[in-house]
Amino acid sequence: MARPSAPGPLVLVQDLVNTLDLETGADTLATEEGRAAFGLREADVAAARALREALRAACLAHAGHGAPAEVAALGTLLAQAPLVTTVDPADGSARLAPADPDSLTARVAAAVARGSLDGSWQRLKVCEDETCRWAYYDRSPAGRGRWCSMEVCGARAKMRAYRARRAGE
Repeated sequence: MARPSAPGPLVLVQDLVNTLDLETGADTLATEEGRAAFGLREADVAAARALREALRAACLAHAGHGAPAEVAALGTLLAQAPLVTTVDPADGSARLAPADPDSLTARVAAAVARGSLDGSWQRLKVCEDETCRWAYYDRSPAGRGRWCSMEVCGARAKMRAYRARRAGE
């Protein structure tokens, strides 16, 4: 199913969270091709998975769910990835960049920092469906999206709610 990507550098975060398909159990970080997409070696996979799950927890919190301790783990991980301010000599504009551009954690930290500045970070959420938890960018006008796809996860949730109401009658 085609889902729209997050804007700008947040697509890196969205892609990392979505390396694990909870419905099938498929983890693309377990494959050479999946690791190559993030510039990872096999030895980096455990750390990348920890980062992925911390990002998932933060994105779940953006949707109004999640445990504070799980979200705090992301802050701990990102604190280990220093950023530097770079200035474009052509126009004098400044931006945060990873001190180590080869570090996935540093690239994620830079993406989160940029998204925090422009307000897009809070709109990166994970699906409310416990069997899905796919990262999506909430493009709804009010920012209250709950599912990665209304056609799939939203429809399932509405059907479960309908059946529960019918069972209670």
